[in-house]
Amino acid sequence: MADVASERAAVQMMSGGEASRTGAREVAAGTAAAGTPVAVLLTCAMAFSMMQLFLVGALGPRLVGELGVSRTELGLTTTAGFGVAALLSPVAGRLVDRVGPRRCVVALLSLAAGSLALIGAAPGAAGLLGAVALGGLPQALANPATNKVILAAFPAERRGAVTGWKQSGVQFGAFVAGVPLSLLAAAVGWRGAVWAAAGAAAAAAVWAARALPADGTSAARGGSAGAAASGAVGRLAVFSFLLGCGVASVNTYLALFGTQRLGLSATVAAVPVAVLGLAGIAGRVGWSRAANGDGRAEALPSLLALGAVGAALLLAAAALLHPLVWPAAVAVGVFAVSANAVSMVLVMRRSAPGRAGQDSALVSAGFFAGFAVGPPLFGLAVSAAGYGPGWLLVACEFAGAAAVTASSAVRRARPVTA
Repeated sequence: MADVASERAAVQMMSGGEASRTGAREVAAGTAAAGTPVAVLLTCAMAFSMMQLFLVGALGPRLVGELGVSRTELGLTTTAGFGVAALLSPVAGRLVDRVGPRRCVVALLSLAAGSLALIGAAPGAAGLLGAVALGGLPQALANPATNKVILAAFPAERRGAVTGWKQSGVQFGAFVAGVPLSLLAAAVGWRGAVWAAAGAAAAAAVWAARALPADGTSAARGGSAGAAASGAVGRLAVFSFLLGCGVASVNTYLALFGTQRLGLSATVAAVPVAVLGLAGIAGRVGWSRAANGDGRAEALPSLLALGAVGAALLLAAAALLHPLVWPAAVAVGVFAVSANAVSMVLVMRRSAPGRAGQDSALVSAGFFAGFAVGPPLFGLAVSAAGYGPGWLLVACEFAGAAAVTASSAVRRARPVTA
């Protein structure tokens, strides 16, 4: 009888343990399922944070024709948007840490809706510039707020993949502006298309208010570890500035390079830009997932920047061997565009408690400043010496970014001696 009782007890313990494991798996699956809508929402937030710039670019010919906006004034919209975003990013980061990411995601989507609505109502160049400048506010809030949501809503093992998808939202936004909304503009007019985008952003703001976890209290600041993290984040900001200079130059001038130097038609010259964007989506998701693993993250930024150097050299060589523009576009997306997402993963890993918003904002400000500075420098180089030296300048910017992060990785890898 005792043996029978023991066997029954053992069976009960085994079934109980199996039930516990099954329950744990169900909880984990439920958490993953619940997190998927939040990941989609964060991707949408990143798309809407820069939608106004993408739409102005995609609808540029219509704006020039109907509003009487000059090409110079149209170009100033990019400077206005990124300039405001770079200047306000530090303030936005502190705001996110103080009031919480949920409120700030709702605010950025609401501001994006307001900016788009004002663009749709703009009577001329001054109104257009003011509306796009307002759109710099959601740009400044985007990375700090979405990064802090990821820290609050996802376990550590999922953060890299979610960050990659979230960062790819920028490329998705460019696609939506360039294809569906452009087709809508042909059917109902450019103002109707922009107002449709504004309505979608407002709907996303309501979704964010209902779906995101409630804001909690900020943690205390760190001591010496916080100071060390701050130094690492500062180097990432410099890395992002140099990276942004190069990426913005490629984004701005690749199609023009295709028409002026490679002899491509305007339609075909836009295809490498689309290829770059698609490669950037795949690269951001894949490399961010890899950066979430132990022992890989520290070396990735410098390795990706070195890959970007190779991409810029391929662009320079494409002036002589035209088909090289296609692998060059893929390489820019896989390496240069993806490196920004990896830097966001590192910010979340290195930030001291309560400082993720500020640190994310500092790195974002460097990237935005690079976007404002890089294209004018490239344009001067091309005007003075041609596209070859221009792409070499981009290669030097990427090489500088690699050097900044390589020194940081070596410092962290160096063994500590007594």
